[in-house]
Amino acid sequence: MFIQLHALTSYPGTLLNRDDAGFAKTLPFGGTTRTRVSSQCLKYHWRNFQGEHALYDMDVPRSLRSRETFYRRLVKPLVEDGHPEPLVAAAALALQERLLSDDRVNLSPLKNLLKEESDPRETLETNQVTIFGAPEMRYLRDLAADKVAEVTEEFPAFLNGETPDSGTLSDAAKVLRDFSKRDLRKNLKGLELASGLDAAMFGRMATSDVLARGDAAVHVAHAFTTHAQESESDYFSAVDELRRDEPEESGELGAGHINTQDLTSGLFYSYVVIDVPLLVSNLEGVGRIEWQDADRTLAGEVARRFVHLMTTVSPGAKLGSTAPYSYAQCLFAETGTAQPRTLANAFQSPARTDNVLANSYEKLGRYVDEIDQMYGVQTDRRLAAMGPTEALVERLKVDGTTSVPEIATWTANQIQGGA
Repeated sequence: MFIQLHALTSYPGTLLNRDDAGFAKTLPFGGTTRTRVSSQCLKYHWRNFQGEHALYDMDVPRSLRSRETFYRRLVKPLVEDGHPEPLVAAAALALQERLLSDDRVNLSPLKNLLKEESDPRETLETNQVTIFGAPEMRYLRDLAADKVAEVTEEFPAFLNGETPDSGTLSDAAKVLRDFSKRDLRKNLKGLELASGLDAAMFGRMATSDVLARGDAAVHVAHAFTTHAQESESDYFSAVDELRRDEPEESGELGAGHINTQDLTSGLFYSYVVIDVPLLVSNLEGVGRIEWQDADRTLAGEVARRFVHLMTTVSPGAKLGSTAPYSYAQCLFAETGTAQPRTLANAFQSPARTDNVLANSYEKLGRYVDEIDQMYGVQTDRRLAAMGPTEALVERLKVDGTTSVPEIATWTANQIQGGA
């Protein structure tokens, strides 16, 4: 079962998503350049939104995205609880290596931590952002605390303020890195929503067989304009008000700063697919084929909230100078078991911009009608839209238009098995 969400959202005078040079991201499509918003940008703002319908307003564990997770969420809390930092840091490094690379850490870096010859924060910083769930980190903290207690009981020199000899350091390091791969895998897998809501929705890459890899249940396409890019190089200046008011002090008049920035406007097509069995599987810890026998309450609520987020939450770049807040003008929702298909190709030939919403509606409706003629109607559908919707309603084969809140509730019911 798949839920497909298609939205059209207009943004005037914004810079929603920038490239490395500070210009609006673009996409060549259909022989013309379009303004683009990356899927990473969209997902970031949806999952971090704080307000009505926010994902983390629910009583669900978070996913932690950081290069410093092991130091911030494992070492610091245990040290604050009174555990010796060198032992905690060494245990954390052993766990980190086992989880991320599936290997035992070498004794040398462990001994350096035990001798306090290396900085725990720098040693534990990973090369790339890792994703761990709050339940996983709670379990790993408890595991590290137990290991530290085992070492201090066997080697009391670490508690007595003595300097352990080389043999003691080596023996302690061996104990600290002795974590069972089988037990780690089994216990992490058994945690409820172990990797957090974010990873359950958008996936997690894992390179070891200890840490569970998570496939994304919510697939997000890059949004792009239905028409050719429309942009303007905005010249601006910042007034130096002291120079303005007291020119005799500096002998100069004028701006304190002069620059330009890229501004764009456009009607963006956005596309999201929710793989319902996988979403239920990721949230409830059941096999994908068993999704219909699982509790689908949370999955339905996640989908309900997501419909609101997709249609009302905007990328937050340059809030102070462009106020880039827009609600979708069209939401077309579909459910069914057929292979999903984007409707982006409706805009392969760019829409005219003299009446861009009406022209985009005409292209969207015509394309869906042609798809239906070729493959048959394969989905159940709902439409919320403003503007000239009469022809769109007919071509999308819906009974009429409804509201976004009603589509959100309908989407949740499709998952939960309601009416």
